[in-house]
Amino acid sequence: MGKRYARIDGRIRDFIEEQPVFFTATAPLTGDGHVNVSPKGRKGTLVVIDELTLAYLDFGGSSAETVAHLREEGNGRITLMWCAFSGPPKVLRVHGTGEAIFRDDPRWAEYIPYFKDADGPAARAVVVVHARRISDACGFAVPFMDYREERTQHAEHFGRKTDEEFAAYCEKKDHLGVSLDGLPALPLPLPPRPDAA
Repeated sequence: MGKRYARIDGRIRDFIEEQPVFFTATAPLTGDGHVNVSPKGRKGTLVVIDELTLAYLDFGGSSAETVAHLREEGNGRITLMWCAFSGPPKVLRVHGTGEAIFRDDPRWAEYIPYFKDADGPAARAVVVVHARRISDACGFAVPFMDYREERTQHAEHFGRKTDEEFAAYCEKKDHLGVSLDGLPALPLPLPPRPDAA
């Protein structure tokens, strides 16, 4: 039986922080726009900031549909979902609103330290999620799967690029500046990191 929670604390927070993968879901306001669901991983890229706020590090390597939906005027809807692939069954969802903190936003310096162990040259934005509804479901149909280890290809690939090379990569990639539905996504050219050494 599913249950609603007032806050992200205790066992709910522990569950979130123990999962090696989570999923984001967003959609544009238009009824015929593309719904987007994205898997997110890489250890240390998701943090619970307080009882109603989470944040994750948005990396390069894919399109920017989530960011575009969060930026759309009057939108900002996002759902985060975690599944228990081991242990007791559970599916947890946080419905809320999100915002993208870009490199040239004064708040970048406030949020980027949360990700010191996972930060890297491919960091494009920090996505901050303000929870409106926190609920779980049984998860009885979610299969058991064994977590082996982190994939290292993403960090290694982008770790070989300078910030300038990463910005050039973003300029050439489709659907980074504009979403599939023509919404503004990442600011291009990608602003340089103010905290870069």
